[in-house]
Amino acid sequence: MTASTRPPTGVGPDGSAPVPAPDDPAGTVGAAGDAGAAETRRSARSGVAGLLGAATSGLFGFVLAVVITRGYGTTGSGVFFAAIGVVTVATAVCTLGAETGLMWALPRRRVGVRGDAARVLPVALIPPLLAGLLVAGAGALTAGALAPRLLGGSVEDGDTLLAVTFAAVPVVVAMTLLLAALRCVRPIRAYVGVQFLLLPVARPVLVGAAALAGGGLLAGMTGWLVPAALALLVCLTLVVGPLGVGRGAVLRPGRADWSTFWRFALPRAASAAIDAGSMWVGVLLTSVLAGPADAGVFGAVGRYVLAGQLAMQGLRVAVSPQLSRLLGHGERAAAAAVHRQLTIWGLVLSWPVYLLLAVFALAFLQLFGPEFTAGVPAMTVLALAMLVNTGVGNVQSLLLMGGRSGLHLVATLAGLTMTVSLGLWLIPGHGATGAALAWAAGIATENLTAAAFARSVVREPLVDAATLRAAVATVAGVGVAAGVGVLAGGRGLPGLAVALGVLLAGCVGLLTLPRVRAGIRATMRQIRARDGAAAAASPTPASTRGR
Repeated sequence: MTASTRPPTGVGPDGSAPVPAPDDPAGTVGAAGDAGAAETRRSARSGVAGLLGAATSGLFGFVLAVVITRGYGTTGSGVFFAAIGVVTVATAVCTLGAETGLMWALPRRRVGVRGDAARVLPVALIPPLLAGLLVAGAGALTAGALAPRLLGGSVEDGDTLLAVTFAAVPVVVAMTLLLAALRCVRPIRAYVGVQFLLLPVARPVLVGAAALAGGGLLAGMTGWLVPAALALLVCLTLVVGPLGVGRGAVLRPGRADWSTFWRFALPRAASAAIDAGSMWVGVLLTSVLAGPADAGVFGAVGRYVLAGQLAMQGLRVAVSPQLSRLLGHGERAAAAAVHRQLTIWGLVLSWPVYLLLAVFALAFLQLFGPEFTAGVPAMTVLALAMLVNTGVGNVQSLLLMGGRSGLHLVATLAGLTMTVSLGLWLIPGHGATGAALAWAAGIATENLTAAAFARSVVREPLVDAATLRAAVATVAGVGVAAGVGVLAGGRGLPGLAVALGVLLAGCVGLLTLPRVRAGIRATMRQIRARDGAAAAASPTPASTRGR
């Protein structure tokens, strides 16, 4: 929210030190088109790094899902996914929106020993950590009563499993917040290394080792949690240097720091919990209303759905600080240009995944085991719903980085209301399919509402002819490949293999077209560009960035 307070002398209206405008070598401010081009060059470089990290994370996330489902079966994996849901939702609630607050606030401040960015750390860390400790204590004390309801009454040592899960919440909260700070004060490769490499690679290794050693659900869940502690230590080491912590940077915040930060973050607290827990709310509802086996099927389906979203996630974390800076300076045209470019990227990369998931749901679920093929209708429904999610682009980031966390909360509440109300009605009679229908309705409601809000806030076109052409071409190309696959081999693994072969051949054929090659060369020039405009767009001074 943007209610006004009078900042101290020398502090901008958002509670941060004024950020000087980038130098213009010609002595004048560039035209809006030039600024937009410079910003899209910058977003292209960050976006590629985010996409590469997201691809790795998606691969190992799939490996983790296979390890869990193959190692623990439908009932065991249902309990495992429910425990992950508990820590995910609890963490999202306890962070109080501070992780997004850091992504919004730090790019608008100066880093380094003489900067004011370090003052944000106590503001952002103390309340969430206190909330995390409170939830951990309460959860550990009530684990015996909650375990039969959340994890199923037949689970051995369910109370111990739930107590360990709750005890890890403060660690995961601290890791989440420091990851957000890391993205703002270091080059994106540092964030990618922790979020998209360390966590997703370590988890299947440790969970798989526990399963192979004959360890139960408690050992497996411990293997899932340990990488969070490692990531916390790495983030702490990487964040303190650029912020000047321990080298004289002022850590004591002023009153305006608290009020400005939490006026933005608190409305985000509820929407962050909803965003992070959207799938896991469905898992927990399914576990309670239909049983652990249905929850296991829905959780396996959800892993595929979330894996397909990783491209958008990688793009979002890559450019969120950039959007915050642009919107903070009132450069709405440049922000809209960045959004349109990354929407096309996300659409071209994500829609083929979801279209194939919808058509060949049977093939994908067979990889988890024959008992998981009951989730085919759920997979199809959710894959089609995610076309809406990725088709509108990262409109949530535009709202949040523009300081409109209240509008984002309205959109997420609309989606949650739809999901829960339909879930209570559909899950008891339809299990995982009912949960998927409820979640799909919530996804469409939230994203279309957020898109309408973002358009009114940015007041620039968020969709253009290039976006529509990309959507039509993607649907047509994947549709032809999927049709050939179904006709040749059905909806199982043989048909999927044929469809992938046709898609690969089509991509190779496209590379022979001069227009396509020219577009690739233009994108590569954006990625490699190191011109003055791109340098001037950097959110932090060269002397402190990446230190």
